[in-house]
Amino acid sequence: QEQLVESGGGLVQAGGSLRLSCVASGSIFSINTMGWYRQAPGKQRVLVATITSDGSTNVAESVKGRFTISRDNANRMVYLQMNSLQPDDTAVYYCYAQIRLWGRAYSDYWGQGTQVTVSS
Repeated sequence: QEQLVESGGGLVQAGGSLRLSCVASGSIFSINTMGWYRQAPGKQRVLVATITSDGSTNVAESVKGRFTISRDNANRMVYLQMNSLQPDDTAVYYCYAQIRLWGRAYSDYWGQGTQVTVSS
């Protein structure tokens, strides 16, 4: 069964760093865009950063200069390096990928989410 599994969340003090990882598994033919979204308590899920298969990135203004997205196509992984974390970055972070299965069209897939908590 195709799935996305995140890791790397946790509790960190303001100004600290965390690195999130996400791996896609299953009978995958190809992966287009991968990325990260986040959802803070009581708020909607919003884009953090995405990266296409050829490396083009789209990063939210709120994290630009602090967060860096990267991917390893061979291993079907996407990463989010988060530096200078602030309490406002506290949220559940979700991995996202556009995945094409054998004989199928592209579909959107989501991970289960990983909690990031930044203390002041």
